[in-house]
Amino acid sequence: MKRQDLTPKAARKFKCTTDSKHKMPVAPNLLAQNFNATAPNQKWAGDITYLATSEGWLYLAVIIDLYSRQLIGWSMDTRMTATLVCDALSIALFRRGFPEEVIVHSDRGSQYCSKDYRDLITAYNLKQSMSRKGNCWDNACVESFFHSMKVEAIQYEPIMTRDEMRQAVFEYIEVDYNRTKRHSALGYLSPINFEQQNVA
Repeated sequence: MKRQDLTPKAARKFKCTTDSKHKMPVAPNLLAQNFNATAPNQKWAGDITYLATSEGWLYLAVIIDLYSRQLIGWSMDTRMTATLVCDALSIALFRRGFPEEVIVHSDRGSQYCSKDYRDLITAYNLKQSMSRKGNCWDNACVESFFHSMKVEAIQYEPIMTRDEMRQAVFEYIEVDYNRTKRHSALGYLSPINFEQQNVA
């Protein structure tokens, strides 16, 4: 890297967004760090991250299909509420044609334990799964996505307004990540190309 005058990009210090200190119901860990799937809509994983803007925080909730690592649902808001995660899951359900029996994994945050989110899981016959307390490795695929997005699209850019951040996130997810970013685990195909080549 020194010979080619390259500078590595490193992530900023981790900031926890999970509020697991609550008394709401917690789902079992059905995923158990098995991130492999043999077809779409078997296993989805979701999480929330924070994004700093010149106008305050923006929160991003996502749903990733672990078969292709395609980001199939996402939502942004200025508050980290149950509505944020419900919207991301609703978009994923719509885009995937409302499949049933999907394992939907997340951490134990209060948003994912909320009645609204659990009702959505039940209404569409999904299987809720949650990480063990304080174990980020149980949701490593989503953590990896957030790391890549922040390093590749946000960290070294000038501070953005909320509207500019929304646009940057949209372009990264829908143009760069889903359509062109190659994954070694997918034979160096992008998520969309992987599904197109492997799903009849």
